Amino acid sequence: MSTIKMSVSLPIKLAFLIVVLAASLAAMLYRVHQATQFAAEDPNGELIDGSVHNDARRILDEVEEVEEKRGPMNVLLFYADDWRHDTLGAAGNPVVKTPVLDALAAEGVRFSENCVTTSICWISRATLYSGQYLARHHFEMLGKGRTITINGTDVAMGFEVPQNETIYSLLKQKAGYTTAHVGKLGLWVGMDYNLNWDFQTDDDGWHWSMIGDRMWHITEKNTADALRFLADRDKSKPFFMNVAYFATHAVDGDKRQYMPQNSSMSMYEDDTIPIPATATEEAWNKMPPFFTEYNEGRARWKWRFDTPEKHQSMMKNYYRMASEVDTSAGIIINQLAEEGQLNNTLIIFTTDNGNFHAEHAYYATYFLLLNVTPPETCSIRVPLIIKDPRMSPKFKGTVNDDFTLNIDLTATILAAAGMEPLPSMMGRDMSVLYRKGGLQAAATAQARRKAIVPTPDKRQYPDPASDGDGKYHSGSEYSWRTEFFYEHPMHSNPDYIPASEALVRKDYKYFYWPNFKYEQLFDMKSDPGEMNDLFNSTNPVHQQKLKDMRKRFVELKMMAHSDFPIVL
Repeated sequence: MSTIKMSVSLPIKLAFLIVVLAASLAAMLYRVHQATQFAAEDPNGELIDGSVHNDARRILDEVEEVEEKRGPMNVLLFYADDWRHDTLGAAGNPVVKTPVLDALAAEGVRFSENCVTTSICWISRATLYSGQYLARHHFEMLGKGRTITINGTDVAMGFEVPQNETIYSLLKQKAGYTTAHVGKLGLWVGMDYNLNWDFQTDDDGWHWSMIGDRMWHITEKNTADALRFLADRDKSKPFFMNVAYFATHAVDGDKRQYMPQNSSMSMYEDDTIPIPATATEEAWNKMPPFFTEYNEGRARWKWRFDTPEKHQSMMKNYYRMASEVDTSAGIIINQLAEEGQLNNTLIIFTTDNGNFHAEHAYYATYFLLLNVTPPETCSIRVPLIIKDPRMSPKFKGTVNDDFTLNIDLTATILAAAGMEPLPSMMGRDMSVLYRKGGLQAAATAQARRKAIVPTPDKRQYPDPASDGDGKYHSGSEYSWRTEFFYEHPMHSNPDYIPASEALVRKDYKYFYWPNFKYEQLFDMKSDPGEMNDLFNSTNPVHQQKLKDMRKRFVELKMMAHSDFPIVL
């Protein structure tokens, strides 16, 4: 344990130097691995053309043969909290320093349009553990066995997914993995609901705490616990570890909100954090009429951002905590490199939800603003970086702008372990977007699924609309989603957190606020700040778009709420 304490207690600047050197070594090893791993691929790195059923089957056979020789991959998931998509140097943020995650993006794929299906901590985490929309896993409120009363009826709000159907249990029981959860669980169900892990810590809600004979910062403890698992695990088995950082979540009950490590306080001292263009009362006044001073997001804005001085102080501490997570990830990755496991490990970085940094004079995680001001910022759009040993070299260092969702994480991780998602799971294996022959093989699998009637043991793909034009991709072309349904449940007081639902596309976005039967329509291309609601527009183009999106919204909502196996 003394070695672990020494590792995580290094000053941040020295730790940065170590992890940057480790990242360089990792990059070199990875390039050597890729050069040998994919020596048989087309010299131009192109997918092979031809009959989708024949060539895709052949390519899939080749990939499976390579993976049999490699053996089961480890899976390392870095899962941060309240961290929006642009809190990364690799995403173009000019202030925040994230050299390790930037290096990870340079060696993998960064998904720039990755979103969550419900933007709040516990629901998003339940979606990760189950691979399901809230509409299916029903975990609306924190706590096991809790109920709320709706129209005089008690409705259970506990996590309803059977224990043996969570990602931890499936990897352990079906694939022989050693499983670990480090950090924030986010379910508040207590140790009586064990998700079938071999190693578990549950640190949540604090930044500093006395543990043993000294004070620990929560990110420091997350790092130490992760290193302890790696050191003590059964090394004859592959592992899945979720390092679920509480950072960059604030401590809501403390007026300081964000409390980084002492060694980080010199970072960003001389920087000026840009204030968003929409951080104005004018923008707040354009919010729906039921958004009042009692709204939770408005209240948190007053805690954190209602003066320029407060905005600078809060954002600098937020960025310091993000840089600490980056350093932690580097220390853990370096440990894998020392063990020789780096090239046999799928590494993922993502977060449970984003948040507002004062846009619209507001702070919240749950409100569905996808784009608010250039560069785009949001609450539902979160970072996603994947570094996969199976990755085709032509995708390394690229940015993918497809709509990927947190329901896809579960399917992707299970597929990396050689497992099919359960019929109850609703996401897609994202590796088809960056593996040799992935799209062709996926087209074959999709064609097989679409040719049969839904049964309890088969998952179905809906026909996804293409860019809202009413046309559909099917047949030999694999249909990755171009839109998605979003949902956030109601709070017991809708004035505090109103329920929200939406159909999200890159060109338009349709809102529905069920508590108030209130609709909105935004043109995301001409109005990325979502300042001009087109719901009452007399323009025939807008009227037709509203009609079309209402119809598609209902279709996708019904699919999300259905009981039969479906992939969204």
